[in-house]
Amino acid sequence: MDLYEYQAKELFAAHGVPVLPGAVVGEAEQARQAAEEIGGQVVVKAQVKTGGRGKAGGVKLAGDPAEAVEKARAILGLDIKGHVTRRVLVTEASEISEEYYFSFLLDRANRTFLAMASAEGGVEIEQLAVERPEALAMVPVSPLTGVDLDTARDIVAKANFPEAVRERAAEVVVKLWDTFVAEDATLVEVNPLVRDPQDAVIALDGKVTIDDNAAFRQPAHADLVDEQAEDPLEAKAKAKDLNYVKLDGQVGIIGNGAGLVMSTLDVVAYAGERHGGVRPANFLDIGGGASAEVMAAGLDVILGDPDVNSVFVNVFGGITACDAVANGIVEALKILGDEASKPLVVRLDGNNVEEGRRILAEAGHPLVTLVDTMDSAADKAAELAAAGA
Repeated sequence: MDLYEYQAKELFAAHGVPVLPGAVVGEAEQARQAAEEIGGQVVVKAQVKTGGRGKAGGVKLAGDPAEAVEKARAILGLDIKGHVTRRVLVTEASEISEEYYFSFLLDRANRTFLAMASAEGGVEIEQLAVERPEALAMVPVSPLTGVDLDTARDIVAKANFPEAVRERAAEVVVKLWDTFVAEDATLVEVNPLVRDPQDAVIALDGKVTIDDNAAFRQPAHADLVDEQAEDPLEAKAKAKDLNYVKLDGQVGIIGNGAGLVMSTLDVVAYAGERHGGVRPANFLDIGGGASAEVMAAGLDVILGDPDVNSVFVNVFGGITACDAVANGIVEALKILGDEASKPLVVRLDGNNVEEGRRILAEAGHPLVTLVDTMDSAADKAAELAAAGA
């Protein structure tokens, strides 16, 4: 789960990372009190989970409380890359002498953690990495030893942070690592990390992604979910413990195993090119236990998507045999009753496949089309989706 800037900075503050005072508000007039409490110049910043806020007009400087209200009114409701601004952060304006970049992230390819740092912050780090890779230090971090002060000193030295602030910057890096570990994050990023005229090092912005798989030991993270902005289908799937991601397409996908589902997305996208450009509508991995209840829960979510015109159920029987999956589909359709109203294309393979196909064939449900191969099933699902458009 990605956090808003204000949420990231609250976590930073809880772990001792220096941040500026501020308040998040949802109405323009509330910015007045926030600015009055802070005093002096303030910055009004759109709270959206995307970059490019400044270029889109989502970050504005205000000289007094009345101007803060004016700036908040201009930002609230602003659409930034498809994200509608519902809150703004009113925070103290900072005098900036220099801007740096720093992040910790999960390096999946190398199965470790990675620190990325640069003495040139406040810019698009992806652009810097391409145009001037020598300006971005990338330092592997062992999950066994982590980051102590000596390690942090080494990282900021490799990033060419100025000597005058290296020690303070290293202290901040250690606290960012504490945040990364304690909050079960996969990303902690500060851009910019700034040096003020007194050589203090401050996290002026913040981006944090926390690992939903650690929710069982992070009960406080439930309070960070923005239910208003959450996709209702994804929220419904989450409540049913389904691994679901909404996509922009017309063919609903159900599979068992993340690899199989990803392959199914590709095959459906390819088949869809022959049928008016239809695309996958979702990622849904029901895992190994394709029981009637799990299948019904998955179908309930997918069929509740108004964009879906057909559903492709693609299952490879392993631990859960194909006959159990077939019985699950039949029972799921009984459970859903009239709520199941869109065609299903089912492809079964693997353990006990012949029995599974026999069960579906004998059930003879009018919505179900049984297809032997993955490619043919994808093509049929795409054809039905195009016909239902």
